Amino acid sequence: MLAKEFAMHKPPFARTVLLALLSVSALPALADNVQRVHQICSRYLDEQPDYYESRSARFSLRAMPQAAVKNHSVTSYEAAPSAAPSAQAIATRDSMVGLEGAYGSVRHAEVAAPPRQNTERYGHYEPNPVHAVAEQPVSTFSIDVDTGSYANIRRFLTQTGRLPPADAVRIEEIINYFDYGYAKPTDGKPFAVHTETVDSPFRSGAKLIRIGIQAKEVSQAALPPANLVFLVDVSGSMYSRDKLPMVKYTLCTLAHQTRAQDRITLVTYADGNKVVLPPTPGNQRQKILAALDSLKAGGSTAGENAIQQAYQAAQRAYIRNGINRILLATDGDFNVGITDFNTLRSMVAEKRKSGISLTTLGFGSGNYNERLMEQLADAGDGNYSYIDSPEEVQKVLHRQLSSTLATVAQDVKIQVEFNPATVKEYRLIGYENRMLAREDFNNDQVDAGDIGAGHNVTALYEIIPAGQTGWLPESRYQAAPAANDKAGSEYAFINLRYKLPGQSSSILINRPVAVGSKPLAQGSNATRQAVAAAAFGELLRGGKYSGNFGWPQTLELARNAQFPDRHGLRRQFVQLIEKAQQLSSKPQ
Repeated sequence: MLAKEFAMHKPPFARTVLLALLSVSALPALADNVQRVHQICSRYLDEQPDYYESRSARFSLRAMPQAAVKNHSVTSYEAAPSAAPSAQAIATRDSMVGLEGAYGSVRHAEVAAPPRQNTERYGHYEPNPVHAVAEQPVSTFSIDVDTGSYANIRRFLTQTGRLPPADAVRIEEIINYFDYGYAKPTDGKPFAVHTETVDSPFRSGAKLIRIGIQAKEVSQAALPPANLVFLVDVSGSMYSRDKLPMVKYTLCTLAHQTRAQDRITLVTYADGNKVVLPPTPGNQRQKILAALDSLKAGGSTAGENAIQQAYQAAQRAYIRNGINRILLATDGDFNVGITDFNTLRSMVAEKRKSGISLTTLGFGSGNYNERLMEQLADAGDGNYSYIDSPEEVQKVLHRQLSSTLATVAQDVKIQVEFNPATVKEYRLIGYENRMLAREDFNNDQVDAGDIGAGHNVTALYEIIPAGQTGWLPESRYQAAPAANDKAGSEYAFINLRYKLPGQSSSILINRPVAVGSKPLAQGSNATRQAVAAAAFGELLRGGKYSGNFGWPQTLELARNAQFPDRHGLRRQFVQLIEKAQQLSSKPQ
């Protein structure tokens, strides 16, 4: 009650954050004193940056002349040292909304500014092609537990009022954003596999095979000791309220869940690297928060050297049989040192052999390098999340903390062999940058995605049964083979390989997919939600395979997936579909 009364006297944004915290399920560290956690962490969200720091001096943006604001020129105000602001300068400051330059952006909220140049970077890919089973019966891919694409799409729709670029849409990350309520494993294995086949809404006669993987749960209290290195970008590009202040809030929130047996290290980077906090017991929160308080943005971004130093710090504090993980918080705008994408990715891939994982947390807009963030996490055996709101922090680092930090299976690969007697063609929806060669499946030296405690992963295949009209032209000479009794009863056979953490040899499990399907409307809530998520992604990417299943049908399907919605994520998903439908009818 006291916390709620306190919230009523706070500014609207801070009050929203506190009430959201109050709605989160009880967590060991947060449940004791929600008011105190709010006071400590959400104060970062109310920071109003009014200066940046460079290598040589602190320069005040308060004393900046109006001409500099209009010209959007960094060089025009680099010579203005800090000074007590005049009344005119304060008025100038209060009118600034979107000053952009080499040191990032400053946002104050009253007068519209000229649009900033958008330099966001996304990896380009084409949708997975359709394959004829007679020519290529086997499909192999690595699992992917990343969800950053969905949160980034949400940022575009709700904060910019624009549709996201097609390359920002990775359909598997939209699907995997949601919890499907799959049954947990009961046989001692790290995960359970579930399948269901329904009629496809995208093409008449086609079917959708849903493959769902549910990892076992590990409670937060049962997590092994954690060695966590916070690697924080404090360069000038992080100078805006949706970047460094949100980073501080994120790490403050996580710090309130660490324990005495955990170790926290804080490394920052801009022009150079600095160990702001040496390995510190996780329950020494005052020391951790004091280190966060000291962070200020300024300078260029030498990310490669910082990543190397973070691995060195993690190695020095390495906990055998524990969680050893780097959490990189940045906008990905590396501009000095090694900036080549492939070189950075190769370096991280080599470092993962040391048993230290890399998780990336993306922040901000305008110059956001999403391609780098997603691929570094993949190479580092970690996961990628985009933080667009306090609510996303609660999802990733509160409710799914065990999933984010604790790995229950490594190098998880899926190989599906389709039966040419019953399936004519197929396509995998999403996972374009996770495809593997057929021979990679049995090669334990080939890296693949890891799955965290409690995570679920879902994949959808659209198939054309034998005898139906497909996407591809008919072959003149290759007819479907006659089916024997066994072959005629199966659409496909699923093989799945994984390694237990720390092991070098994989374990194989498999199961068939029986012939037959049910109407989508009679499918499980999990399947209907997954298909709605896939349809949303397909339409955002242009709808190449959507057929006549447009925004109205996608919206209806999402509304009819009746799941418990404790945290409002499905309700929000429906709202995002409505927003995308509205924007799709307008010129972009």
